[in-house]
Amino acid sequence: MRQWTIDAFASQPFKGNPACVVEPLAAWPDDALMYALAAENNQAETAFLRRTDDPARFGLRWRTPTIEVPLCGHATLASAHMLFAELGLASDAIIFDTRSGPLIVKRLGRGYEMDFPADTPVRIEPPAGLARALGATPLEVWSGRMLVAILKDEMTVRALMPDLGAIVGMPSGANGVKGEVAVSARADAGGAFDVVSRFFAPGAGIPEDPTTGGLHTLLSPLWSAKLGRSTLQFHQAYPGRGGDMDCEDKGERVLLRGEAVTVIESRLRGALV
Repeated sequence: MRQWTIDAFASQPFKGNPACVVEPLAAWPDDALMYALAAENNQAETAFLRRTDDPARFGLRWRTPTIEVPLCGHATLASAHMLFAELGLASDAIIFDTRSGPLIVKRLGRGYEMDFPADTPVRIEPPAGLARALGATPLEVWSGRMLVAILKDEMTVRALMPDLGAIVGMPSGANGVKGEVAVSARADAGGAFDVVSRFFAPGAGIPEDPTTGGLHTLLSPLWSAKLGRSTLQFHQAYPGRGGDMDCEDKGERVLLRGEAVTVIESRLRGALV
């Protein structure tokens, strides 16, 4: 059984966010096996696919090293790239059936466009201890599937060194997982991006996620409302890597556009074969 490591939201290797994608199977592996493999891979997500009677439709599930998540953008993009670029799927679009409903991924030039449900955020009062945990005082705090703290500028986002032990105890967003906090700010004028962000998820076993598609289903409507434009360029400023995506707010849906690059192909042995 084969597996690929793919850098999503990246136009070159070792940028964006790596995800492991297992080749499509006829049935879901045992839960314990999926958890064990995700922990062994030790990437933010490992994606598992199940074949259907439709060659362009697959079941899709995502595991971090510690939990199963209801939505993952970068591993969905990586899964589509694997099917198109590595397995030669001839269709122009793929439908993934997930816990968040059907997700459609289309070819788009050198990259892909993903159609995801929007996560419309609600402004809340800053939770007790959040500023101390982040090491910066938020201008605003918003809640959707995770918490988002708006910071004063790009430099503050990039320089942030949060207390991850304190973030683990932060209240959760609507997804019910504690310890998932994003920070975001308007990018410096004159740059290539409109918005910069980072995402800390120690509650899900991920100290900091390099590029988070699911987060941008919240950031897209939030910043589109703030800046008065439906389409924005986002950069997730993970130190040393960073990932880029173009997001379009469509009301109840968000279109996420980005590229992906395969960096490793491997073959699983033993009990997984």
